[in-house]
Amino acid sequence: MSRAPVMQPGSWRTDQTSSTKRGYGYAWQKARAGYLRSHPLCVYCLRDPAYAPIRDMAPSTAILRCAELGLAAPMASVVDHIEPHRGDQVLFWNKANWQSLCGTHHSADKQREEAAHRRGE
Repeated sequence: MSRAPVMQPGSWRTDQTSSTKRGYGYAWQKARAGYLRSHPLCVYCLRDPAYAPIRDMAPSTAILRCAELGLAAPMASVVDHIEPHRGDQVLFWNKANWQSLCGTHHSADKQREEAAHRRGE
């Protein structure tokens, strides 16, 4: 299986604009940290049947229950935009469009889904 390119030619991501100018500056870092404090678990990891017993628990309870079950808590490290914002600052800051993902799911599964969507699959 070939890897789908993460950045398409002509994408808003491929220009020479800094990440800060694209919206990922101090305000984003602060908002991201707050969101991850409130939503610390990866929503894609929670799809795994092994995590069914903790899906509806408060995050702090879920993390403790994972330890009791001998599971690694599915901790998120990325705040992902569910619908790619493509530079649209209204969509960028819409918290209803945010989800917590671990680095693995953000870099692999989410990118694969976005590539499939671009291809119309």
